[in-house]
Amino acid sequence: MTTHLNRRTFVVRKLSDGNQTEYLQRMKTVFQRLLFLPVLSIALMIQSGQLSAQVAELTWNTLADVSFKDVYLEEYDLYYYYPTFGPKVLDMEGRMVKISGYVIPVDYDDDYYVLSAFPFAACFFCGGAGPESVVDLQLKAGHRRFKTDERLTFKGVFRTNTTDIYQLNYILEDAEVFK
Repeated sequence: MTTHLNRRTFVVRKLSDGNQTEYLQRMKTVFQRLLFLPVLSIALMIQSGQLSAQVAELTWNTLADVSFKDVYLEEYDLYYYYPTFGPKVLDMEGRMVKISGYVIPVDYDDDYYVLSAFPFAACFFCGGAGPESVVDLQLKAGHRRFKTDERLTFKGVFRTNTTDIYQLNYILEDAEVFK
């Protein structure tokens, strides 16, 4: 009589030979490895979701939550639009944000760029918009040269400014192109 052994018979025979502990240890290792991969995948998806959630969306509509009043600065003999930021703007202070707009190279030599809600022909500097429509881009070192009216999204740390009349009211520190 010929006996055909299949895998099930082999496992039963091994178990009956007293190797139950070794078999159970192997099975435990296999299951741990099989369970580890989905758990790792889920953990990576959650982490990547949290990382993208850390970059808040900053819109031009949010930046419009500001009012201005004329304040006379005697030492400079000029009037200054003093900003009073609303709660939407103040909520973004110090946060990592991303914002899209039109790049305006103010001074290539000094590496001074501004991001505008509007193209150059309608921007704040041409008298077509208010000071809430531009953001000072303080770019990270090593960035490429940008063209006028290049539409891009930047990310960086958002700051407000009420004290330095030589800077814009909105500043994006450590700015870089957001991909």
